[in-house]
Amino acid sequence: MIQQNELITMLIGSGVAIYVLINHSRLSRIPSFKVLLISYLFLFAGWVLTVAEGFFLGSLLNFIEHLCYATGSILAAMWCWRVFMRAGEPR
Repeated sequence: MIQQNELITMLIGSGVAIYVLINHSRLSRIPSFKVLLISYLFLFAGWVLTVAEGFFLGSLLNFIEHLCYATGSILAAMWCWRVFMRAGEPR
C-alpha cells in the first residue's frame, strides 16, 4: 500500500534531482560536492524504494531502502565533517 506522503516525497526528490542535473556545473563548486551528491542519490534511492515496495518484494525492498537511508546519512555526516571540521583548526 502506497501512502500519499511517500509518493509526494519521491516526486519532490525527483524535482531536486532534475535541478541538480541541470545545474551540476555550478553545484560542483561546493566543497566535496561528490560526497554530497552521492549522499543525496542514496537518499533518493530510498524514497524510490519506499514507493516500489508497495508494489512488489516488500520485505526485500524495505531492507534495501533502510540500507540506502543509513548510507546516505553516513555520507552526509562525512560531508559535514569534511566541510566544517578543518584539520588542525579548533572549533
